[in-house]
Amino acid sequence: MPDQSFGAAERVIEHLLQLHPKGIDLSLDRIAVLLAKLGNPHLSLPPVIHIAGTNGKGSASAFSRALLEAAGLSVHVHSSPHLVHWHERFRIGGPGGASAFVDDALLAETLRRVEAANAGVKATVFELLTAAAFVLFADIPADAVILEVGLGGRFDATNIIEKPAVSVVMPISLDHQAYLGDKVELIAAEKAGIMKPGVPVVIGQQDFEAAEEVLIATADRLGCPLHLYGQDFSAHEEHGRLVYQDGDGLLDLPLPALPGRHQYANAAAAIAAVKAAGFSVDEHAVEQAMLNVFWPARLQRLTSGELVQLAPIGSEMWVDGGHNPGAGEVIAEALAGFEERDPRPLFLIIGMINTKDPFGFFEHFAGLAHYVYCAPIRGTEATIDPVALASSAADAGLSAEPVSSISEALEAIAFRLKPDQPAPRILIGGSLYFAGNALAENGTPPL
Repeated sequence: MPDQSFGAAERVIEHLLQLHPKGIDLSLDRIAVLLAKLGNPHLSLPPVIHIAGTNGKGSASAFSRALLEAAGLSVHVHSSPHLVHWHERFRIGGPGGASAFVDDALLAETLRRVEAANAGVKATVFELLTAAAFVLFADIPADAVILEVGLGGRFDATNIIEKPAVSVVMPISLDHQAYLGDKVELIAAEKAGIMKPGVPVVIGQQDFEAAEEVLIATADRLGCPLHLYGQDFSAHEEHGRLVYQDGDGLLDLPLPALPGRHQYANAAAAIAAVKAAGFSVDEHAVEQAMLNVFWPARLQRLTSGELVQLAPIGSEMWVDGGHNPGAGEVIAEALAGFEERDPRPLFLIIGMINTKDPFGFFEHFAGLAHYVYCAPIRGTEATIDPVALASSAADAGLSAEPVSSISEALEAIAFRLKPDQPAPRILIGGSLYFAGNALAENGTPPL
């Protein structure tokens, strides 16, 4: 979709960013007042699948949408952040399981409506965008809404939803400590804030027992029917197939189109969530969902485009927006699996923002990555200086150097590659913003 189709709404959003520059201010008070002025559209939504988590919530959202659309249902999706265009945050469902990013003129009109209702009152842009999503989703008929938490859970603007069809909490690890706490159990308590009394809860695979205990205790206290990964449902690979199991029996499925073993548990959580929300999805629809699921910048392979042309001939290029230690672990595990099947020297091109833990991300690639190039992220002042980022990579045991851009890194890879080495495997990642830079520069934004 050409960039010029996104002009009007993005101009409105840039205007809102000037009026409301504060990025994060967790509260439900302002969104409640704003939505009341708009006629409380959040009370008129189709059944909502509400998803929180440190990692995997985007993938769980993608799997849930794929499942419902494969069953012929119309699905609205609100997610964040976007990679290239703000419109990516608003996917509008259509007949027969079709969906597309919101029309530019409609989004611009809706944002102006929200701004007029807000009348200059203090608010964050995320709150205004969330209000716009609720207006759109209430005005346009659909069978379901998939609502992804922006940050945390308890005080996230999306948590104004009083009774979702199901609450989903994906894997929890350390991230956004300044806002959510510096221990996984504190972060888990914030994420558990999306649970509502009596509403079914799906808890995805958890790496930390302390986090899982907090989630289970909260669900029990609120009387929520609980669906726990590893206890009530699970998934594993067997003979090149994905086997999903719950109280209803087994499903023998194709492996998901999203690469990486961590996606097995994400797929399982989505299947459990769709079922817990009361939707009927037959085995054929689940099979189609596994084959057709797509979520940009989650181990997305680039096979054509301007950046691909700059890389050495035959290179295998991947983009992933994972940006915390937990994400680093699963990305490294996935790349190690690629290495077993097809050995190639692995080069990382990494950009990160200054609220993240670079060492915790990099340490999982020690002994796996051949070399690291650290670049700035375009479009944000929060980017970590490439020199400092390369120092963090070196502290984690990696050979690294700073560069000025992704393009410069690709040229450096071509220079560093030895004549007797196979074409490299290249990962561009460390931040969803940096992944967005890569997709924009490659000429392949999400559609």
